[in-house]
Amino acid sequence: MIDAKKKPLLSGLLILFLAAMIFANIGGNMYSGLMPLYLKDLGSSISQIGLFFTISQIVPLFLQILGGWISDTLGRLRAIAIGSVFGVIGFVPLVLADSWGWLVLAVAIGSVARALVGPSFDAFIAEHSSEENRGKVFGITQTIFMIVSVVGPPLGGWLAQDYGFRVMLLAAGAFYFIAAVMRIGMAREAAKTETGTKTLSFAGLKSNLGAMFGLMFSGGLITWILLTDGFRDVSFQLSGNLFPVYMQEIGGLSIQQIGWATSLFGLCMMLVTIPGGWLSDKVGERFGIALGMALLSGALFLLVNIPQGNQWLYFAGWALAGMGVGVSTPAYQSLISKAVPQHLRGMAFGLFSTSLGIVSLPAPWIGAQLWERFSPQFPFTITAIAILLSIIPIWLKFKLPKAEEKSEEAAVAAVSS
Repeated sequence: MIDAKKKPLLSGLLILFLAAMIFANIGGNMYSGLMPLYLKDLGSSISQIGLFFTISQIVPLFLQILGGWISDTLGRLRAIAIGSVFGVIGFVPLVLADSWGWLVLAVAIGSVARALVGPSFDAFIAEHSSEENRGKVFGITQTIFMIVSVVGPPLGGWLAQDYGFRVMLLAAGAFYFIAAVMRIGMAREAAKTETGTKTLSFAGLKSNLGAMFGLMFSGGLITWILLTDGFRDVSFQLSGNLFPVYMQEIGGLSIQQIGWATSLFGLCMMLVTIPGGWLSDKVGERFGIALGMALLSGALFLLVNIPQGNQWLYFAGWALAGMGVGVSTPAYQSLISKAVPQHLRGMAFGLFSTSLGIVSLPAPWIGAQLWERFSPQFPFTITAIAILLSIIPIWLKFKLPKAEEKSEEAAVAAVSS
């Protein structure tokens, strides 16, 4: 009993796993926030930027649940290794692009990587933590992981501004390649200790899909997470991809300043993620999620109402947004991991981690139209209002009492049998 108490929250394997994720996502964060500006640099209009991000959602739409199932079946490390190979390949058209069409290809290939890596990341952490400390472990791992949001954006902004986008993308690709080598090595080591052969089959996919859909339409917690997440995702997609352009054209920030603002977002997220995980374990997940949404909505209202010449307020707004995401993320991850059986965690995180769906598919294009037809502030205001309204179902429905836990387990068993 004493040994169990002294067991560290993060195992050696989990630390190595996080190190590989950090290398990969430093590369990703170097360019992801600058993609709208890269498109603009290639001659794209605001409308074309919105259309690009709408098109780029199509591949993830079909891959998210599939990637989670592959993770559940083949194992987390193997799925991540396979995804990393696609991630390396995706950098080729990204670097060589001379039009936004090449970037669509790059994002499509990269989506395969994200579909395999994203669900596996959260599921792997859940499986290496106890239920009573899960929020805390998610908080610690997210805090360590958020190094990528502090280092990546300013590094990417500096390289893009002083040396151009292609040099920046080559450097990002180098970071990702190092991570891919580490991940493939971890998967090979894990394979040596496996007993039995894990194979993908249509029958297995059908069984897991049936169980997952049973949870989704049971009317319980998973149903409400899906509805609320979908509602918020539509609102995020309206404006999220246009914000770097907004800060450059309306706020007058340089590319490097945009990188530093994004870095401040990551730093503030780091500072509150561990307290957010502790809060989740102590008072329940819904409090942390609701608090995070309130902070995020307030940040957006601030960012679109900044008077001319007050550029420092953009940094304050991004700091507030980082705190909102930081306090809600471990609570969200903990809640989902507790609400679904272990053999469906990868599929569940695949569904909820990016929340792309048919409903939100045209949202980036619609957001661009709202920008051009009404005002640049209009899509961001809609997003802020929608996030604020999402607090109502979060507070009322994001609970997992014993009775509901049993009913949802029964729903899964009924569909699976």
